[in-house]
Amino acid sequence: MKFSKSFELALSSILNNKMRSFLTMLGIIIGVGSVIILVSIMSGVTGQVTDMFEKLGTNTIQVMLFSRGDTRTVEPDDMYHLADSNPELFSYISPNISVDKANVRPKDDPDSISTSVSGVSEQYDKLSGLDMKEGRFLQYIDVDKMRKVCVIGTYIEKELFANKNALGETIKINGVPYTVVGVLEELADSSQGSGDEAIYIPYTNAGKLSENARVNSYTVAAKDENAVDAAIAKIEEMLYKVFGSEDFYTVIGMKQMLDQMNTITGTMTAALVCIAGISLLVGGIGIMNIMLVSVTERTKEIGIRKSLGAKRKHIMRQFVIEAGTVSGLGGIIGIAFGAAVAMLAGKLLGISVSPSPNAIGLAFGVSVAIGLIFGFLPANKAAKLNPIDALRFE
Repeated sequence: MKFSKSFELALSSILNNKMRSFLTMLGIIIGVGSVIILVSIMSGVTGQVTDMFEKLGTNTIQVMLFSRGDTRTVEPDDMYHLADSNPELFSYISPNISVDKANVRPKDDPDSISTSVSGVSEQYDKLSGLDMKEGRFLQYIDVDKMRKVCVIGTYIEKELFANKNALGETIKINGVPYTVVGVLEELADSSQGSGDEAIYIPYTNAGKLSENARVNSYTVAAKDENAVDAAIAKIEEMLYKVFGSEDFYTVIGMKQMLDQMNTITGTMTAALVCIAGISLLVGGIGIMNIMLVSVTERTKEIGIRKSLGAKRKHIMRQFVIEAGTVSGLGGIIGIAFGAAVAMLAGKLLGISVSPSPNAIGLAFGVSVAIGLIFGFLPANKAAKLNPIDALRFE
């Protein structure tokens, strides 16, 4: 019997038992759909994180300091001196002070919002790749003279000024008036929690608004990606001389952070796929169970075929193809289901999600393989039937 004829008989058997076939496929559908959904969402999250890191630049370095009393400290001037002394390694530097849950409102409006305010230097826009929609970013004189000026994102502009031009307007941050000198280009969709929910002020001012006036965080840009390791080593050398222990600081490059993040998300994806794979295993057991029932139901048919000259390999091939067809169709339905749910979940989560061709291929291949593997036992049982006993079966 030709393969095409075997496949045709397999489809005929499925169509003659639609409900039973669908219930048999259900485990495969759920398993494949789960794999597609989980892998697609994790890929979307990984892509979003990767874009964020790449926007900051793979030559960017984060420096975190942990207090060791007033006698051993690193001030912004120390970091600037290090950068100026090694121009071949460093290009930009910005001290960072975060003011969490600051009360922000327009000057003459009682309605306010609670948001974070970032104290940075005049070089932060170059470090972070920020572009201006209107006005300008902070300047050296703003930081040096502690001018009460700020740069805001489009979400802040929308919330405080109802999408009116905020340039030149005054906002109050924890009761202190600041003049808006610049509005950033939209980064996301001007939504809360996105990069558009941003307020930047001179770090020299942020120290007074924050409970902790000391700068414990710095963002540094190495000259280029090739200089990152040498720049990190130079920073660590200076910090070790000050603190005398590696326990009081952390220096890490964005590329290292990105590699660590990819490792973590890769491990999580693998774990989730393994969990979802349990559904595929259950689906395979369901296929084996129903194929064993099918062998029992079609015992007489098998006997007639054998008496007409069908060989053992023909009978086995027929049942293996039927099992593979059931799992393959379940895999196709599962892919469509998983892709639809993944894209819907992406919209709800606000991330870009598209089913991975590799995940689709892997899920479909595994579903068919499971059907073939779990269909082998029933097929082998059918092939071993004695034709005389099969013909006598009622």
